[in-house]
Amino acid sequence: MNPPPSRYPSHPFAADFVWGVATSAFQIEGAATADGKGESIWDRFCRQPGAIADGSHGDVACDHYHRLEADLDLIADLGVDAYRFSVSWPRVQPAGQGAFNEAGLAFYGRLIDGLAARGIKPYLTLNHWDLPQALQDQGGWARRDTVHRFVDYARHVAARLGDRVAAITTHNEPWVMAVLGHESGLFAPGIRHRGTAMQVAHHLLLSHGLALRALRADACPARLGIVLNLSPIGPATDSPEDAAAARLEDGRCVRWYMDPLFRGQYPADVWQHLGADVPLVHEGDMAAIATPMDFLGINYYTRGVVSASGTWSAQHGGKPLTDMGWEIVPEGLTELLLRLHREWRPPALYVMENGAAFQDTLEHTPEGPRVHDADRVDYIARHIGALDDAVAQGVPVAGYMVWSLMDNFEWASGYAKRFGIVHTDYATLARTPKDSYLWYRGFLRLQAQRRAQAAQAQVPVP
Repeated sequence: MNPPPSRYPSHPFAADFVWGVATSAFQIEGAATADGKGESIWDRFCRQPGAIADGSHGDVACDHYHRLEADLDLIADLGVDAYRFSVSWPRVQPAGQGAFNEAGLAFYGRLIDGLAARGIKPYLTLNHWDLPQALQDQGGWARRDTVHRFVDYARHVAARLGDRVAAITTHNEPWVMAVLGHESGLFAPGIRHRGTAMQVAHHLLLSHGLALRALRADACPARLGIVLNLSPIGPATDSPEDAAAARLEDGRCVRWYMDPLFRGQYPADVWQHLGADVPLVHEGDMAAIATPMDFLGINYYTRGVVSASGTWSAQHGGKPLTDMGWEIVPEGLTELLLRLHREWRPPALYVMENGAAFQDTLEHTPEGPRVHDADRVDYIARHIGALDDAVAQGVPVAGYMVWSLMDNFEWASGYAKRFGIVHTDYATLARTPKDSYLWYRGFLRLQAQRRAQAAQAQVPVP
C-alpha cells in the first residue's frame, strides 16, 4: 500500500528519529497466574460485575506471554526502530514488596534480548496501571508507602534490565490511574472519591521523581522519563462560562501534571478549586517531582471540548469519530506539541501512543485473511503529517509510536474495541496484519529510502 500523498511528509525526519509501536502488559500478556505471577488490581477489577463492558478479563488476552517469539517476528517485520512495552509489576514482584519472581524477570529478559537480536530498541514502562493487588489491599496509590515500594521495584528492574533498554518511563498516564481509577471509578481499582484521586495523582508524580533520583544514583544508563495523556482543551462556545470551564479542565488534565514536573508547583487555580480535596504534600515533595527528566512522552488521541453546562458531546463537533466515540483531530497534535514546547520546554518529546479503534472485519480471501482498515490508515497518516508540521516549526520531537501492535484487552471496554494494526482472532489467537500494518511498514521503508537519499546528497563529491 502507498501512503495517502496529501498527508505524506515531504521530507525525511532526522536520521535518529525513532519510529515504533506500543503495547502494555495486562492488555496482551495473559498468563494471569503463570510462573508465580501475582494478582493485579485489574485482575481483581475484572471480576466485579458490570465493571467490564463485555464481561471479559485479561486471563488470556492475546497470550503474548506464550507467543513471544512469533510476536517479536511481527514487530521485526514491521521495520520499526523501537518497541514500547510495560513490565507487569505483579509478574516480577507478586506482592509489590519483598521477594522478586525470577521467572517473571526472565520473561522480560527474553523479550529484551529478542528485540536486541532483531535490531529493535526496547522502551520499557514500569507502571502501566497493573498495581499488585496486595499493595492495593494496604491502601494502594493513596498510601504514601506505595511511593517507596515503587522506587524499590524500579531500582530492582533497572538493575536487572536497565543496561539493555534505550529508555525507561516510570508511569503511563497518571491522570487515568488517578481520575478514572479513583474519582469516576470506571477503571481499577474502582474507587469514587475526588480527594483520594488527587492524593493518588500526587503520589504517582512523587514516585516518578524519587525513582528518577534513585536510578540516576544507581548509574542506570537508560534515558528516563514519564508518559502523560494530554490534549488541547478548548471551550464549546465563545461564552465566558465555557472559557472558564475549559481553563479549569485544562488545569485538571494538563497543567496539574506539567506544572509540577517542570515548574515544581501545582497550578494555583486548580488548587483553589479543589478546596478540601487538595493532596497532602510533604516538605521536599515538589522538588523531588521536578527532578529533571531526559524526555517527556505524550499519548494523543483526540482534543477536549468543554461546556459549562456539560451538554457538549463529540457528536456535536461535526468531525468523524472513532469507534471509541472520539473526534479525529490530527491538527490537535500539532497544537499540543507546539504548546508543550512553548510553555514548558521539555528536553525532548516522544509521541508514545497514537492510534484509533474502528470496527474492523476479518475477510477470508483466496490470498489469505485480510483486514481492510482504510480509516485507520488515514488516521495514522494524517497524525504523522500533523507531527511533521510540529517538527517543521521547531518542536524537538524525537519519536512516534503507533498504538497498538495488536488488538487487545481495551480496559473497561473489554475486547470490543480494536486499536491494533494487527488483527487478533480471540477464538484462535491468530494474528493477521491489517492494511494499516502494511501501510506503516511501507511508510517506514520509504522513510528509510529518503533518509539514505538525503544523506547521499550531503556527501561531498571528490
